[in-house]
Amino acid sequence: MTSKIAILPGDGIGPEIIDEAVKVLNCLQANHGLDIEMESAHIGGAAYDESGSPLPQATLDLCKASNAILLGAVGGPQYESLERDLRPEKGLLGLRSELELFSNLRPAILYPQLANASSLKPEIVSGLDIMIVRELTGGIYFGQPRGIRSLEGGEREGYNTLVYAEHEIERIARSAFDVAMKRDKKVCSVDKANVLEVSELWREVMIRVSKDYPEVELSHMYVDNASMQLVKWPKQFDVMVTKNMFGDILSDTAAMLTGSIGMLPSASLDQNGKGMYEPIHGSAPDIAGTNTANPLATILSVAMMLRYSLNESVIADLIEQAVSDVLDQGIRTQDIADGGAYVSTREMGDAVVKALQK
Repeated sequence: MTSKIAILPGDGIGPEIIDEAVKVLNCLQANHGLDIEMESAHIGGAAYDESGSPLPQATLDLCKASNAILLGAVGGPQYESLERDLRPEKGLLGLRSELELFSNLRPAILYPQLANASSLKPEIVSGLDIMIVRELTGGIYFGQPRGIRSLEGGEREGYNTLVYAEHEIERIARSAFDVAMKRDKKVCSVDKANVLEVSELWREVMIRVSKDYPEVELSHMYVDNASMQLVKWPKQFDVMVTKNMFGDILSDTAAMLTGSIGMLPSASLDQNGKGMYEPIHGSAPDIAGTNTANPLATILSVAMMLRYSLNESVIADLIEQAVSDVLDQGIRTQDIADGGAYVSTREMGDAVVKALQK
């Protein structure tokens, strides 16, 4: 049965890195029997430029009709003066909300070939393999009421609401425990239960759900300590699960342990495993159009897409092995070159395709 993939290049370096991912998908179609069809649409700033909306109805309809979505990146400085509801990020947040993509999987894996590229000592990060499970559609980014209001005397006050219902906590807990069952069966729930009532409820629900997963070891850690421990002793973690904002911050910290944010994919899944897949780096407008961005995070996002949404684990393994083979050959983009020679975005994509064709 043919699987339909919505391709959303987005802004900045998005189109460049998506081109290389599509190149890989075309290779898999031609050489490894992958049965897919692809259709592209605009999102973010590119969509606003075309239609005046960061998430046009046609894009949303395409994504709803597809088995999976592959996204490049959104955003750019030219859009920062727009009203908040028209900014590129609203397109991404809207897509997550409309498709109920509540479970964000962000792996932090250090390829052994890149141990020296990490900002930490090799003995601290060698063998690193963490999965951060971030709740994606609730919390302070979506809570109401929110806004900026005027107080007496003319001073303004900004306010946002952090709120989680039990069912939201339970479903992200189950997502984390399900992931842990396929790994080392350890879950660390990150909260701020010593200060926030929301975190008190979060911890209660995590403990309750853990009883359905007796094989999984559950621990708890305050978010400030978790950020320190990621730098001090990151290999203590297997699966970390946390709220939307905490996960946003901690996953970027974990990314730098691996040597480059340009190496890390992500998945955002709904209740049934349908997902949107994207590199965790941003649109990098400062290097857009220079053919220097690292496409490996996007290519590895394709592997996650095949594994989690399209049930093509064998082909996903082929992509990951091809990336490893390319790194074994010493091929590097600028961000992971450690001062040495490096290749362009397109050359890195070509190298992965060549490895897949062998």
